[in-house]
Amino acid sequence: MKIVLNNNEENFASEKMTIRELLNEKNFTFKLLVVKINGKLVKKDKYEETYISDGDKVIVMHMVSGG
Repeated sequence: MKIVLNNNEENFASEKMTIRELLNEKNFTFKLLVVKINGKLVKKDKYEETYISDGDKVIVMHMVSGG
């Protein structure tokens, strides 16, 4: 499977994977993440059931707050 992750082309052996699987494989461990697939926001409670497919554009952002 080939996707665009944070504006970089990435290749994976599997045909599709969940957001949780992607986060684990790429070692995204930050607690406050925002994930979009093809411009659509995915809620954290849907990471285990939302699949990423070949050709998808995925954005994973770390939320940072401060003052």
